[in-house]
Amino acid sequence: MKKILSLVLALCFMLSGAIMLTSCGKKNEDSDANDNRPVLRVGMECGYQPFNWTQLDSSNGAVAIKEKKNEYANGYDVKIAKKIADALDMKLEIYKYEWDNLIPAVESGKLDLIIAGMSPTAERANKVDFSHAYYESNLVIVVRKDGAFANATSIADFAGAKIVAQAATFHDTVVDQISGVLHQTPMEDFPTMITALNMKTVDGYIAEEPGAIADCNANSQFKYISLVNNENGFTITDLTNVTLAVGMKKGSALLDRINAAIDAITVQERAALMNEAINQAKELGL
Repeated sequence: MKKILSLVLALCFMLSGAIMLTSCGKKNEDSDANDNRPVLRVGMECGYQPFNWTQLDSSNGAVAIKEKKNEYANGYDVKIAKKIADALDMKLEIYKYEWDNLIPAVESGKLDLIIAGMSPTAERANKVDFSHAYYESNLVIVVRKDGAFANATSIADFAGAKIVAQAATFHDTVVDQISGVLHQTPMEDFPTMITALNMKTVDGYIAEEPGAIADCNANSQFKYISLVNNENGFTITDLTNVTLAVGMKKGSALLDRINAAIDAITVQERAALMNEAINQAKELGL
């Protein structure tokens, strides 16, 4: 009789636990399903740390990437996207796109915004509208510690270097400012350039300073040459090329509200968010 009673009690506990787990899962699903706010669809590469990257869980406030199983986006761009979505009282959705497909996706209406470490160049501004800047940076060159250019202190020291930059970006247009440079064919993305530098097929690549910090954190054999725009670095006549802004469809009704949301983020808060993103990327080994 005691054995039967013990079995019954054990079964009750098992059923109770199963019901609780089911209820919790249902509650989380319902919580998302019951969020009736309008959706804000944001596109990014999810592969340009510390601005944006892909991870396998929701730790550190990562956001699930739509239409991707078990993939989550995080980084400085995601943190800015969350602040904008909160200010607009909209539900954030992150979509993973290749760089060249981001602007067409906004033009076609598949995305509402691009928050992807994108500079508001004149060429891009012909296709989409841009917000106020949400970040400003210096361009630097990432090299190998054991390479011939590890002790460079200015772009003048890179004569004869094989330097590459990401295709279809402003970075590629400044390479030829280096006298005597061996300008390499632009590459699709940063992971490809990192691989090239690891394999020593290039001597260095152009990056935004926060991205360079993250890359060097993840690759102990790398260092970056600290350069200051218009001083020992690249000559930047149009500062929009070294600022990052939110892209959206021409005539978007969201522009003024997004500008207000960005303007509300103080310089100190932006710096703190970037430091947080850099540290998180380092912890993940990205």
